Amino acid sequence: MQDTRDLLAKDRRYVWHAMTGFDPEAATMVVTEAEGAWVTDVDGNRYLDGMAGLWSVNVGYGREELARAAYEQLTTMPFYPMMQGHLPAIELAEKLNEWLKDEYVIFYSNSGSEANETAFKIARQYHQQNGDPGRWKFVSRYRAYHGNTLGSLAATGHALRKYRYEPLAPGFLHVSPPDGYRCIYCEGGGECGRECALKYAKEIERVIEWELPETVAAVIMEPIITGGGIIVPPEGYVEEVGQVCERTGVLLIMDEVICGFGRTGERFGHQHYGIRPDIVTMAKGITSSYFPLSATAVKRTLFEKFEGTDQYGRLRHVNTFGGHPAGCAVAVRNLRVFEEEGLVERSAAMGEKLRAGLSAIEDNPHVGQVRGKGLLCGIELVEDRESRQPASAARVAEVVSGCKERGLIVGKNGDTTPGFNNVITLSPPLNITDEDLEFIVETIKEVFEGNAEGERPVRPPVA
Repeated sequence: MQDTRDLLAKDRRYVWHAMTGFDPEAATMVVTEAEGAWVTDVDGNRYLDGMAGLWSVNVGYGREELARAAYEQLTTMPFYPMMQGHLPAIELAEKLNEWLKDEYVIFYSNSGSEANETAFKIARQYHQQNGDPGRWKFVSRYRAYHGNTLGSLAATGHALRKYRYEPLAPGFLHVSPPDGYRCIYCEGGGECGRECALKYAKEIERVIEWELPETVAAVIMEPIITGGGIIVPPEGYVEEVGQVCERTGVLLIMDEVICGFGRTGERFGHQHYGIRPDIVTMAKGITSSYFPLSATAVKRTLFEKFEGTDQYGRLRHVNTFGGHPAGCAVAVRNLRVFEEEGLVERSAAMGEKLRAGLSAIEDNPHVGQVRGKGLLCGIELVEDRESRQPASAARVAEVVSGCKERGLIVGKNGDTTPGFNNVITLSPPLNITDEDLEFIVETIKEVFEGNAEGERPVRPPVA
């Protein structure tokens, strides 16, 4: 116990945790081990990680083959910058093209924020070199998250994340999110159809027209808005946005940082909708968080405009650790795990089971909607179902803490849009077992509805 107290004291003294400030009484969980979907803290308490770290440990914890891939590469060639080439980068780029089902050229970075920042620079320079020098603006959606750098945060539609950091990078415009539960075009409640989808897409087109198409470089969007509340677009929306971009000459940047690598039950989220983005950004699941790595995939037709025949014709962007040999080697092995174990297909199947299990809480007076695709799920909490008033911070915190007390870690959309930080989020590892999935469902049911016998869900034994 003394060792634990000493660790926590040092943690509070020396470590600044994400999304926190100074708090001398902060209670931090210090994790020491992880295996499968489970993590163990310094006191030996086990928790099922229903968020896969930060939406990212897609193949689960404790994969020795990924650690071995990093070790073998580090002992062979630990580093070389991407001004030149190396074998893992080539192999990964070829594999990503296979997964994307099109021809892209890959630029490597370290994080999703950097992948999006790179995409913005590429889009602006592409238009300059394609005879449209006035195209420099970007259209995004409110409630969407795209990163924490000055450009990617400007694209983000979270006012609470931006406050006290503005002014950010100029040129970023925002439109309404396609929220079927709180639809601005109909009664909502999750029953939106194609008519509403087209109206939401038309709002993007209207902004482009009002700003003048010749000033707009790209639209950036997640297939499903994730950090802003797991907002699944109504049928036809994503396809129509793609057509809007084609009609106006605007590039489409698809942010797959969370939705990619099987999370939604397809290799990439946009593949649910049959579209071919101009640029695809990715991170997180690319290595299942076993190594920092991200990528910006650019259609070859765009890349060919960067001929470099004049002083400014090439992309003048460098990243020391982007495309790190060990990171690329881990990513290659990680994608092989996906294929060997059918994890994309498993995500789709287990997602259906999760959604079916959670149907038991849909009549709870404080559950507005349960939604998602694959192993990406959101539970929108309300004060009452009739008014759909978003649940208070205290009610949301009660659910989060109730799950943790029972051994389940869930997420919530925090510091996003004022008044709408009311969604419980789930994104467990894609290799989650049937027993683990049952534990998630039974724990959440117990938190929302109580257990008449006073019993709590039994945690599956250590594998």
